[in-house]
Amino acid sequence: MYDYIIVGAGSAGCVLANRLSEDPDCRVLLLEAGPSDWHPFIHMPAGLSKLVGKKGVNWDYTTAPEPQLDGRLLWWPRGKVLGGSSSINAMCYIRGHAHDYDEWARMGAEGWNWDNVLPYFKRSEGNQRGESEFHGGDGPLGVSDPRHRNPLSEAFVEAAQQAGHSTSDDFNGARQDGFGWYQTTTKDGARSSSAVAYLKPVRKRPNLTVITKASANRITFEDGRATGVVYSVSGKGAYCEGAAREVILCGGAINSPQLLMLSGIGPAPHLRQHGIEVVSDLPGVGGNLQDHLDICVLQRCVQGLSYDQISDVAVGLQYYLFKSGPGTSNIAEAGGFMRSSLAEDDRPDLQFHFVPAQLDDHGRNRLPGSGYTLHACGLRPRSRGRLYLASASAADKPRIEAGYLNDPEGYDLKVMLEAVRLSREILAQPAFAPFRGEEVFPGAKVQDEAGLTAFIRRKSESIYHPVGTCRIGRADDADAVVDPQLRVRGVSGLRVVDASVMPRLIGGNTNAPTMMIAERAADLIRGLAA
Repeated sequence: MYDYIIVGAGSAGCVLANRLSEDPDCRVLLLEAGPSDWHPFIHMPAGLSKLVGKKGVNWDYTTAPEPQLDGRLLWWPRGKVLGGSSSINAMCYIRGHAHDYDEWARMGAEGWNWDNVLPYFKRSEGNQRGESEFHGGDGPLGVSDPRHRNPLSEAFVEAAQQAGHSTSDDFNGARQDGFGWYQTTTKDGARSSSAVAYLKPVRKRPNLTVITKASANRITFEDGRATGVVYSVSGKGAYCEGAAREVILCGGAINSPQLLMLSGIGPAPHLRQHGIEVVSDLPGVGGNLQDHLDICVLQRCVQGLSYDQISDVAVGLQYYLFKSGPGTSNIAEAGGFMRSSLAEDDRPDLQFHFVPAQLDDHGRNRLPGSGYTLHACGLRPRSRGRLYLASASAADKPRIEAGYLNDPEGYDLKVMLEAVRLSREILAQPAFAPFRGEEVFPGAKVQDEAGLTAFIRRKSESIYHPVGTCRIGRADDADAVVDPQLRVRGVSGLRVVDASVMPRLIGGNTNAPTMMIAERAADLIRGLAA
């Protein structure tokens, strides 16, 4: 019998395993469906490009046909390995805007306002710049400035200034707006995933048990209380472990709602459709699905400076011998935040990631020659999707209906059109003159709104930020799945702690906020949070 069973050793699960096992009298079991994070490409930051499509560390999800995106099935990579998506992402350390969290509180997430969450961001963070008003200096999660800067990324930052945009040396400081260099979740030139930062230092604690390749099948209940987890290892067996205090789901925006529904918690008609006995009728499980839709403008480069044609052997040798050079790059080295003409308040509504390489279809379609790519995404989508069970078996991937661009007023599409226009404007600046070749996407001939709309529907993709499918809400909110303490409604002894609890997408990358959620959840569980 364990005190706590944590399902999912990703961005949140590793944090909780560390914090809860600090009490030597508390026994913690951490279950991870994927393998150990042994692969060297996980730890070399630039190795992320080699992890694309690597099924051994990736859930390899695809959406259902998206009606507003030409019926395409979009690829949703999610980490299936110790560290979860923090072991395969681009490592950009972004918290979002302070007002995002105040908005959460207004939506019913009491206690999750900015003043309450900032201390947990700081507790998590070990920023190489040291401690300050907005940053932590000695937390477990390494946060660093780039060790290597590609000349094309330098040109991008200069071009943004030439286009009239402000600069920023800290997107997580007093002001988010501006363009500059991303700090990354790296330390000493290597990736600082949640597994490296939180789990590795405590793996030898006698009260912490970690089982990899362990896929949760369902949660067990007695008299409305979660009592344990049934799981298989490497697809075999049906093991059951008991939890004396709580079962905590940290599977993320896809896996956590799926496991809830498989266990009888979710929309009752949908569960009965699959022959699942209803434990708690919660219509909101799997709903409220949100993601940042991303569009890339891609340009050829007339000089051989991009990462398209560099020698993997030379990069690897320089990295492993000296922890320097392109191997230390997160590839998306520079970027920025800005308010478009469609912004609804004082928060930026667009985010940019510049990549000094040609990136098509998540990098899975390798293009000839050399080039550079500017990602742009709308930060506050109005469109919503939903997750459904495909069957009553945990082995079957759920049906993901992302709902991109389905807002009735067409606001999200207008934002995407603005994103393309502004991306082109930046790439047309004099800073890129020595490097600029032909425009690959959308292509110089595509100029009118109809052509650009068709381009967006044909080429836009996820930028990997799904949230909201087990959202926090008030007791009188019928669609809320968890209360502000992250306890699942209608049962006891069960919480969800991951990006699925976010009521609304934050304005930026979601990895750091997910770790913050877990830091605060640990205090809520231990009765230490205000």
